[in-house]
Amino acid sequence: MRWNLYLFLLLAAAAPVRGDLGAARAEPNLEKRSKLAMDSAVAALHEAREAYKDGDNRTVGTKVTEVEESVNLAYTSLMQTGKDPRKSPKWFKHAEIETRNLLRSLESFQHDMNFDDRPMLEKTKERVQQVHDELLTGLMEGKRK
Repeated sequence: MRWNLYLFLLLAAAAPVRGDLGAARAEPNLEKRSKLAMDSAVAALHEAREAYKDGDNRTVGTKVTEVEESVNLAYTSLMQTGKDPRKSPKWFKHAEIETRNLLRSLESFQHDMNFDDRPMLEKTKERVQQVHDELLTGLMEGKRK
């Protein structure tokens, strides 16, 4: 019996960590929802890279779309809080940092791709850049009236 428990714990620890956008959508706390959505975006990008290594461009497209959806969910969740980013910066700053890191990862991924495959990331990169810029502007200027 005890051996089975050890085996289960070992397998659970070895399982890759995956983001779950469904869990993020189910989170009632908007700030935590934003964090879960950003975690999901990072995981989806990692899965897209793995799929690209395997030559599965269909999965790459699906995962890249999931990255964009996750970033959109994170941003809309933060906006729905109604909080001023300058007065309550914790979650806004976290999202700003994560989007900046995500942009770097997307850029790196795009450079690692074949030239013909690179356009599949453009739309997502533009949206992540737009969200990053809006978060940064909110942190620097505060809530717009």
